[in-house]
Amino acid sequence: MSSTSVSFVIAADPPPRLDKAIARDVPEGAALSRTRLARLLADGAVTVDGIVATDPKARVSEGATIEVRVEEATESHIAAEDIPLDVVFEDDALIVVNKPAGMVVHPAPGSPSGTLVNALMFHCGDDLSGVGGLKRPGIVHRIDKDTSGLLVVAKSDAAHHGLAAQFAAHSVERYYRALVYGVPDANDPRLRGIKGTNFEPGNVLKLTTQLARHKTDRQRQAVLFHGGRHAVTRARVVARYGTPAVLAQVECWLETGRTHQIRVHMAHAGHGLVGDPVYGGRRKLARGAVSDNAAAAVQNFARQALHAAVLGFEHPVTGELLRFEAPLPEDFSALLDHLAA
Repeated sequence: MSSTSVSFVIAADPPPRLDKAIARDVPEGAALSRTRLARLLADGAVTVDGIVATDPKARVSEGATIEVRVEEATESHIAAEDIPLDVVFEDDALIVVNKPAGMVVHPAPGSPSGTLVNALMFHCGDDLSGVGGLKRPGIVHRIDKDTSGLLVVAKSDAAHHGLAAQFAAHSVERYYRALVYGVPDANDPRLRGIKGTNFEPGNVLKLTTQLARHKTDRQRQAVLFHGGRHAVTRARVVARYGTPAVLAQVECWLETGRTHQIRVHMAHAGHGLVGDPVYGGRRKLARGAVSDNAAAAVQNFARQALHAAVLGFEHPVTGELLRFEAPLPEDFSALLDHLAA
């Protein structure tokens, strides 16, 4: 198997650990993530002044010459499957797709096939130059199985590295559309009493909490205020439905991107998503607030009413600013038509 080598010199004041020092000083053009470097180090692919080094905690001095041997990407074990994709944008570095509701992003024990990654393996074929040492698409963010909308996926290590850095820095633009019970409003005294919620100018609801896996239900995320991971969601009302208003279409945008973040945050605020099977999206509407047809459409909506509508980021190779929009899918659009009728 062919390989390439990346050589560089440790700069001044190196971190006390070898793994941290090489992660700091490896040339950006090598597009080697911390995770990839850690794996290469463990595999004996790193030398320090010509001597193989495998201990990530070893000390390294300023001026030491580092050489990292990077093997050509090998074939992935993930099967390629001919599944239609709605491709919004594609070039040699990345692909943006509009994922349908019902499709899992990555193979897992409960969903070994039929996933977005299986579809991308087939669609991209030999265009995948390798991510993390394997010829596979690089998933840098996910949306839930039953959430529709936009995802960007890397086709190379360089793109994966650049996109992951933007997601880590929270600089990626992500807007969602959701249908929720009730109407978030700054004049609602109930909302003012819920910890972690406040309103910004323009009647924008801001939710700031920690999120972590639920202690007893491993399928759920739980709101915390100590421990867990920092999470910030903003939401504003786009349209109200009912007389009086009992539902609202909201635009949500993420400062962070945690598992189920919008779903659990909106439920925490008392405005759970219509159709959400995990966070209580099966409420009874006040009789007569909407038409019988609309009430039935809401009651029978088969998934959480959530769509990743806008995705914006800097192209990780060219630096071009890219922004994409995906219209609401047919089921979500039909639900809103019932409510607006």
